Amino acid sequence: MGSHRHEHLQPDRYLQQLHRRAGGPPLRWHQDELTDLVEAAVLEEFDRISERGGVLGAMETGYQRGKIQDESMVYEHRKHDGSLPIIGVNTFRKPDAEGGTPQHVELARASESEKESQLERVNAYREAHREEAEVALQRLREAAMSGDNVFAVLMDAARVCTLQQVTDAFFEVGGQYRRNV
Repeated sequence: MGSHRHEHLQPDRYLQQLHRRAGGPPLRWHQDELTDLVEAAVLEEFDRISERGGVLGAMETGYQRGKIQDESMVYEHRKHDGSLPIIGVNTFRKPDAEGGTPQHVELARASESEKESQLERVNAYREAHREEAEVALQRLREAAMSGDNVFAVLMDAARVCTLQQVTDAFFEVGGQYRRNV
């Protein structure tokens, strides 16, 4: 008695009834088919990784990074040429609406005096926080080298250091990232 009262609340059953009325295959068939397709694609990718010596071997050759970059490029091309419709981005956009994509973008460049002014402010900031920054940067280096969570130390350093000082401290400890080509 109770199970029949709430059948309308079960989405699978409801959709299956709609498919039956429309003369299409049951919804479960679509779910199974999609699951099989995803499973096959995942297994193929696992095989490609295994051919490269497993996850570590694939990482050494940059396989995962390259795959992500390739897929990202395909995605961007499809989005740009319209073969991947995205509502509000490349389809169903109001052509005369404000806030749309401008035809021409004027780049803003800082003048020499603005650049000099910014450099003076950065140098003054560094000078005003010199002692605090040295302590904070040393704590940051130590936390990074010991494998500790650096977030709290990083937040403290960000209060008295410039972005360049923090970046340099991390480079000293961990080296600089170089893209594999």
